[in-house]
Amino acid sequence: MTILPFDAEPPPRRWGPDHDRLHRHLLRQPNLLPRGASLLLATSGGQDSMALTALTRDLRSLHGWTLYLWHGDHGWRSDASAQARALAAWAEGEGFSLVVQRAEPPPATEAEARLWRYRCLHQHAEAIGCHHVVTAHTATDRAETVVLNLARGCHRRGLAAPRADRPLAENLRLVRPLLPFSRDDTARICRDMELPVWVDPSNADLRFSRNRVRAEILPVLEALHPGATGRISDLAERLALEDEQTDELLDLALKALTAVATEEGTAALARRPLARLQLANQRRVVQQWLRLHWGRTLNARDLDQLLARLGPERGPGRQDLARGWHLRWDGCSLLLIPPHPPPTHGPFP
Repeated sequence: MTILPFDAEPPPRRWGPDHDRLHRHLLRQPNLLPRGASLLLATSGGQDSMALTALTRDLRSLHGWTLYLWHGDHGWRSDASAQARALAAWAEGEGFSLVVQRAEPPPATEAEARLWRYRCLHQHAEAIGCHHVVTAHTATDRAETVVLNLARGCHRRGLAAPRADRPLAENLRLVRPLLPFSRDDTARICRDMELPVWVDPSNADLRFSRNRVRAEILPVLEALHPGATGRISDLAERLALEDEQTDELLDLALKALTAVATEEGTAALARRPLARLQLANQRRVVQQWLRLHWGRTLNARDLDQLLARLGPERGPGRQDLARGWHLRWDGCSLLLIPPHPPPTHGPFP
């Protein structure tokens, strides 16, 4: 049975089980894609983003959304420009305007490509007055991320990534509404709705770590324990919900541990009270403090090294962080020092 809000319009003519599934998911989390919001969809042309585009297209009248489409060309493939033109032609036929941006010069790594995409999405969202950037990450992507983060030795919070909703910049949210769906689901949606799909050959390139997890590790886990991908994604969701609850308690703890900064523009924690906490609580407090003031966290190894150096028997010290930030501590305080001059817009996620 289809569940609609009390004041909703009738469902659109194109309505199937997957529309109903996404609609129910959004009703359970009304702040994810609010009614009447302007949404900027990151549209690669692959099966996941095409499924997202079609589902939101069909649901937009019910939710009152305004949709904008953006496509990023990394400049890695000779046929990328032709793909972008074909995608733009499809979007125009559906009544959308697709903005295409090409990276110059092409990013050298997956990480650089990701930063470039989010930077472009941030800038374009600001230009059109949009507060929600929407990506087509699925439960399969989430399971891959959990496996990669686990192998890297991440903090517990890394096992809860990617989250359904997080800040991308001030007044801008990054939203992932397809996390309840798998890659098999999006492939089926594209077949059922007869959507065009542009396959990126780089997705099969095993030089990229995520592709190796997708091609070599998850299939083994599925063979050993069928349904493993979905359960890994469900675990990440549960951990994310637990983290939200824990964050409220951590904020209270930070208020008690915050010290007076000795330098303008720095943040400070009281070192001795921090050292009296259980080690697990020290980890959580420091990570939350860094997340609030630096916008990032330490990996598990660097965090353990820092806490070992903050023990009561250890003296003053310093630890360098990324992008010119560093930590410094004396007998009383742990200080987070920004680069000089400090960044104009803060650290980019």
